[in-house]
Amino acid sequence: MGIDIEKQKSRAIAAIDRRREELTRLSLKIHRNPELGFQEFKACRWLTEYLEKNGFEVEKPYCRMETAFRASYGSGEPAIALLAEYDALPDVGHACGHNIICTAAVGAALAVKETVDRAGGRVLVIGTPGEEIYGGKVMMAERGAFSDIDAAMMVHPSISDIANTQALACIGLEVDFKGKAAHAAASPEMGINALEAMIQAFNNINSLRQHIDEKARIHGIITRGGEAANIVPAATSGNFLVRAADEAYLEILKSKVLNCFKAASTATGARLKYRWTSYYAPIKSNPALIELFSHNMAKLGRRMGSASGTALGSSDVGNVSVVVPTIHPMIAIAPTDTPVHSPGFASAAASEEGMRGLIDGAKALAMTAIDLIAWTEALDSVRKDFFDSR
Repeated sequence: MGIDIEKQKSRAIAAIDRRREELTRLSLKIHRNPELGFQEFKACRWLTEYLEKNGFEVEKPYCRMETAFRASYGSGEPAIALLAEYDALPDVGHACGHNIICTAAVGAALAVKETVDRAGGRVLVIGTPGEEIYGGKVMMAERGAFSDIDAAMMVHPSISDIANTQALACIGLEVDFKGKAAHAAASPEMGINALEAMIQAFNNINSLRQHIDEKARIHGIITRGGEAANIVPAATSGNFLVRAADEAYLEILKSKVLNCFKAASTATGARLKYRWTSYYAPIKSNPALIELFSHNMAKLGRRMGSASGTALGSSDVGNVSVVVPTIHPMIAIAPTDTPVHSPGFASAAASEEGMRGLIDGAKALAMTAIDLIAWTEALDSVRKDFFDSR
């Protein structure tokens, strides 16, 4: 006998409302204690303790990561995962609102327990550390963290309500130039200037930018620029990100960018050493799952818009979306003129509007998980969209 899906959704909403104060306190505590990627020991402990207290089985560390975890309730199929991010940014703390992401996932999971008891299946919270800098989900996907999942979902704070988040393909590049030290005034002719090589590479990239696709992005920083002004710099280092709308163009752009560094090496005589780092895949859209989530958000009074124009940065959730049906919708918590990754957005992530976003996000995630667990046709449509797009 089937269950009344709408009744289960109403019960889930009521369950989240009962936990509103608890979820808010947890989110604000994480916000007050920002931790950088792979150092989220407090957040990981607080989240898993709360889940264990409420009947979830917790595995941590997970995927050979100290601050990753997998919390599960139920033992059947389908398995629906709610993804939790909880790392902060240097200097500006939770200016991406990850304190909201993780507590929305936890709140939703607790609200789905009754449906699991009645209909079977599993609900999981997968803690995914290090999103901002290291791409924790990239490593977790490679290590099989999502291989037994039927669908994965999360909500991300933003300045607008967007259902079908777009993201650029992205790859990191670490660069070192090795030159030769010399006295910058007494004998500069005896040196090889590694800083000049890095500066020349930046200039080459600036020249390249006007001849690349309008959605592509290249940006970087110098992490080591020399030791003293009176010494010809013998070693410099930099970190760069190369982004494109799709994987094919990213491969083309990688070659062009690398040529910028090779040319600088040839011009200055500094030896180039480089390493490509974590690859973030573009988010693979799943229209059926997006429609389910948007419909549930509409019940809460939020009309989900559609992403348009340039994709919004990159995310390691793209690497999850090529393994399993995934959504990464945005939920508004701040005015449209508030830049994400700014002090203003960090304040919004602890504001009354931020906490409303947390509760609405948890409710919409819970309702969508109930659809997938208790409505076979809905899950079939999600699966079909995923496999048809391969």
